[in-house]
Amino acid sequence: MSTKEKNKVLLFYNAHSGNGTFKNNLDYVIGKFQEKGLQVVPLRAASRGKTLGDVLADIDQDEYRQIIVSGGDGTINVCVNHMINNDIHLPLAIFPSGTANDFAYNFGISTDIRDMVDIALGDKLVEADVGRVNDKYFINVAAIGSLVDVSQKTDPRLKNTLGTMAYYLKSLSEVPTLKPLSVRIITDEGIRDEKIYFMVVMNGKSAGGFKKLALESSINDGLLDVMIFKKMNVVEMAATTFKVLRGKHIGDKNVDCFQTRKLRLEAGSHVSTDIDGETGEEFPLDFSVLKGRLKIFVAPDIMPADPSIELTDIDNGEYSIDEGQSLPEPKTD
Repeated sequence: MSTKEKNKVLLFYNAHSGNGTFKNNLDYVIGKFQEKGLQVVPLRAASRGKTLGDVLADIDQDEYRQIIVSGGDGTINVCVNHMINNDIHLPLAIFPSGTANDFAYNFGISTDIRDMVDIALGDKLVEADVGRVNDKYFINVAAIGSLVDVSQKTDPRLKNTLGTMAYYLKSLSEVPTLKPLSVRIITDEGIRDEKIYFMVVMNGKSAGGFKKLALESSINDGLLDVMIFKKMNVVEMAATTFKVLRGKHIGDKNVDCFQTRKLRLEAGSHVSTDIDGETGEEFPLDFSVLKGRLKIFVAPDIMPADPSIELTDIDNGEYSIDEGQSLPEPKTD
């Protein structure tokens, strides 16, 4: 066991996420950590010079208490991919400053900067799964089909002004041009061919700001939640969309939902894919789960699923395992 003092904190932040105001809080964040004897090492995303991958390749984990990532799901995705690729196991604090913040929603993390700092300086951790598709990892959702390029087509200025509604409005404009896609779905239960408009492979409850998309999903059950929106007519599409907004789509004849640990998708032609809001992998797609790969800081009143983790000895990084209760439904911001 190392005797080094864990008095450093790596802060990876996206200055342009959401409304771009997080950078105005840097002095507050650094000051609060310094009061606790912790040195914040800031790293700006998408800047020239050293990348996060470069930093993590050389980092001495025995010197660091944690990593903080500030941004939306895309920024968190970048951080987690670099952590896994560099075998980094430091606990992660999430500062949700993006548009939808779906990953943070799983843990009930507030978008108030004071709450974020309090959580990051606390000692309550929960385990979180990470999804894998081919050679990339995703924290929240991989999407396949005719609507996956919605966020990529959306004007960033519109997205930042209207927030999640920009996604919805853009999606509606795509409906007249939708064409069903032929996809082969392979699981341990068998092989089937489907004509789909859209499908998602989820690690959490929310995607694209749809807070009620996968209400039965858990972030740490070792399972992927798959949701297939089958070929349907325009009238059925409108009705199904309304059900999704209300969280009443489970059982709809046009929506097929199941859980799995592994999944393979094949297609005979090009199919658009998306991972946590960014351009995804090419077909075929092989999905799996890294159960409990991340340790996430949460508020003390959030009771994690078994097993939970208490950060009992911050200086030497020793963790103890406690039993807990299931995560309650997070409050909407």
